[in-house]
Amino acid sequence: MKTVYDFTVKDRQGNDVSLSEYQGKVLLIVNTATGCGFTPHYDPLEAMYKDFREQGFEILDFPCNQFANQAPGTDSEIHDFCTLKFGTEFPQFAKIDVNGENADPLFAYLAGEKPFGGFGKGIKSTAMNKFAAMNNKQFGDKAYIKWNFTKFLIDREGKVVARFEPTVDMADVRAAVAVELDK
Repeated sequence: MKTVYDFTVKDRQGNDVSLSEYQGKVLLIVNTATGCGFTPHYDPLEAMYKDFREQGFEILDFPCNQFANQAPGTDSEIHDFCTLKFGTEFPQFAKIDVNGENADPLFAYLAGEKPFGGFGKGIKSTAMNKFAAMNNKQFGDKAYIKWNFTKFLIDREGKVVARFEPTVDMADVRAAVAVELDK
């Protein structure tokens, strides 16, 4: 059976990184953007990373510019922004596509394991449904990810155990990570 450890991605310098390097760790894989309304998620993500990394937790950050062009910079510019503004220390990889014909195979796999289940309820969710529907028309059946800051929780065996849309409260994401680390 396939796991995230079967995938190779590019680091910010363009070097191949096998995700098998993270074997045995709990992972949170996130597609991010620097100019999004959800960009403040970097604060609770970094707090989680600092609190849990000694327990075998890693956040893998994949910038993506496919949602309203909200990550237009180079890999270096995006990294500088995140480290200077949010103090991020978790691994950040090369900018990728998460949807369409050029979607990174990792994100196609993640979305296949945990498909989109909706943005939830409320005003924020209603607005997100409209934005995502307009944006993702161009990708058709390859619209795997609906917006920036979609998060996938991976267990220590490399299996996808949960998907969190950007509208999910970060306290709920943190709680799920803590439960997974305690297993």
